[in-house]
Amino acid sequence: MPLLDQLASLLGPSGLLTGSDMTGFESDWRGLYHGRAAAVLRPADTAQVAQAVRLCAAAGASIVPQGGNTSMVGGAAPDESGAQFVLSLSRMNRVRELDRADMSITLEAGMTLKAGQEAAEAAGLMLPLSINAEGSATIGGVLATNAGGNLTVRYGNARDLVLGLEVVLADGSVFEGLRRLRKDNTGYCLRQLFVGSEGTLGIITAAVLKLAPRPRQREVALCALPTAEAALALFGRFQQHDPGAVQAFEYMSGTGMALVNALIPGATLPLAEPAAHYVLVELATPREGGDLRAGLESVLEAAIEAEEVLDAVLAESEAQRLGLWMLREEHSEAQKRAGASVKNDVSVPVSRIPAFLEEATRVCEAMVPGIRVAPFGHIGDGNIHFNLVQPEGADPAGFLARDHALMDAVGAVVQRLDGSFSAEHGVGRLKPYMMPLWRGGAELEAMRAIKAALDPQHLLNPLVMLPRP
Repeated sequence: MPLLDQLASLLGPSGLLTGSDMTGFESDWRGLYHGRAAAVLRPADTAQVAQAVRLCAAAGASIVPQGGNTSMVGGAAPDESGAQFVLSLSRMNRVRELDRADMSITLEAGMTLKAGQEAAEAAGLMLPLSINAEGSATIGGVLATNAGGNLTVRYGNARDLVLGLEVVLADGSVFEGLRRLRKDNTGYCLRQLFVGSEGTLGIITAAVLKLAPRPRQREVALCALPTAEAALALFGRFQQHDPGAVQAFEYMSGTGMALVNALIPGATLPLAEPAAHYVLVELATPREGGDLRAGLESVLEAAIEAEEVLDAVLAESEAQRLGLWMLREEHSEAQKRAGASVKNDVSVPVSRIPAFLEEATRVCEAMVPGIRVAPFGHIGDGNIHFNLVQPEGADPAGFLARDHALMDAVGAVVQRLDGSFSAEHGVGRLKPYMMPLWRGGAELEAMRAIKAALDPQHLLNPLVMLPRP
């Protein structure tokens, strides 16, 4: 029986899509990759995932695991051959267990991050991971890319929340590691191999994640600053005052903020004058009666007196808090509306962020006169999305033709500052060519050895992460 017929028999009518039904699964969110899949597989449970993988492995057919398809680097897009199967876990979207005493939740991989957050909140707890795409991004994809997001400064990246995983391996066997143990020093920590592996080593089908107490109080302020050095100094002030209260510390450039205010309906800068740099700081505590407002005001007053902060506005209601966060969260959408953009998801040591911003901006402006340098990101953990928007009126295709040259120029600055070219978005199909320079030698060979051991036929997401030998 042909492979497609076997898969159709296994998955049923709602579990296999072909033809026009595959629209939306074959291209990435940014529109960089437009592939053609053999079919889209939508298994209903782990057993069906395992059997589908076994059938594909026996036929030598490649599989591209796909979550919410929100990858910024083409990590979930099939190639143009028409031979690869997209495997979507969208039907596997249940909460398997929530343990209040253990402060953990077991979620299937197809559940959106937002739905996972809501399940935790309904139990009076918090799933402390937040990214802009949380309404679409799924748990499996979030873990496969080791997403970071806005709360990393306090709670860490996705891998820091993982207690256990269930993973279907390349031969269809199942790694049953859904343990809730906080301490388990028994052999290699295999679950961490799959976190951040971008679907190249196995297909995550479920996860046990740590929860946190839900904040009883939040305070948010938007600050205008004269320099990037001032943003770093302000972060130091909040860290010295009460590091446990800092839940988010987000940086935005004046260029990026101007695009948001110009192109996003309802966006309004609630400050008297525009500035060259901005910071959004959120403090939070689960304590009753935690007086965060007094601490926030005290730190900001000292920073204003030291001329590190030019102006600041504090949210007086939940609606205002959400309004301030919208100014940060709509940066990607505003840049998309402004034209073609080249995205650099980089990290450097926190102390070197001002030097990076200054040097990388100078390099890019010299390469492309009129380029709009619009960085933003998580300054508290050193991760900056150094995004470059085409000059006004420029040809988008012509600008994108220089994407790798611009990425490499930014990367050279990052490398001199001991940083990374991929902080939280992954490598995907866009950046494997950078791996030999950044992770060559023993490190890259170790990765290839792990890939060969777990996926000897090279069938799981074969174009992602590792450059072909």
